[in-house]
Amino acid sequence: MTENQEKHRAARNRTMILTEEERQLYKQQLITLSQPATTEQILNKTIQQNLFEAMDKLPDQFVDLMFIDPPYNLTKSFNGKTFNKMSSDAYTEWLDSWFSQLIRILKPHASVYICGDWRSSHSIFEVASKYLNIINRITWEREKGRGSLTNWKNASEDIWFCTCSTSYTFNVDQVKMKRKVIAPYRNEQGKPKDWDEQAGDKFRLTHPSNLWTDLTVPFWSMPENTDHPTQKPEKLLAKIILASSNEQDVVFDPFLGSGTTSVVAKKLKRHYVGIELDETFACLAEKRLKLAEEDITIQGYAEGVFWERNSLQVQEKVKRNEDFQAESE
Repeated sequence: MTENQEKHRAARNRTMILTEEERQLYKQQLITLSQPATTEQILNKTIQQNLFEAMDKLPDQFVDLMFIDPPYNLTKSFNGKTFNKMSSDAYTEWLDSWFSQLIRILKPHASVYICGDWRSSHSIFEVASKYLNIINRITWEREKGRGSLTNWKNASEDIWFCTCSTSYTFNVDQVKMKRKVIAPYRNEQGKPKDWDEQAGDKFRLTHPSNLWTDLTVPFWSMPENTDHPTQKPEKLLAKIILASSNEQDVVFDPFLGSGTTSVVAKKLKRHYVGIELDETFACLAEKRLKLAEEDITIQGYAEGVFWERNSLQVQEKVKRNEDFQAESE
């Protein structure tokens, strides 16, 4: 019995777990690098290995988009392996020790996204700005987190958007969002101005900003949820992958965790490579990748549009009505 099976779970809990049989199956699909590898040897693979052992064996300039979600400067356990909080200077040095070695794997026009919280963001800026152009800082709202009697509740995280050059991919039309209209203006002819009506609700298609308030952190009732303590939402990765890569590009994640980056890349027809130290999380990534062959849906994203939180059910209702009308005809 695996560690995540030993936990008592409610009947409706949809958190993904591994049976021992699944662990043995997916373990066979993991790879480790003992010598320099070609792109073909690692493409669409999960490398189960310490990053410091694997990164010098990766090929040069094979990555179009790199997403990095490193341990933040906090003491935190990852399936029994503990990352210990450091001084700010030591954390900056730790980031630089591996980040500087990954620059060579990026293509000349690649993009890089780096996650952090308010404690680690200044270290990320200091290190990233040594090697890349910093284009923007995204702030996204997290719903999870305990309140405090003596401080503001921590309910946001940052993602630094960086590029190797001033020429880079950014597909703005692929990451627009449907938002509910608060003030639905009409033109002189009484027609909607920059909005449309669906199932009685009014929506406007908007350009993406660097403030993301439409995300839901994976939790027990979501099928994408795992026991990884810092799992990012598939919707978050979908925004980044659609904006900063094209189909058949290579997306790389050096701290893969339970596989969200690779899974979303696969669902969106990109190639992927991920490195993860923990065997359980690496096997979970493989299980999720297998499931993605049958189910390519991403919660909160449908028909090429991202929907404001809790509004997609309107779109689904419209689709059901359209299907019913088509069947009636």
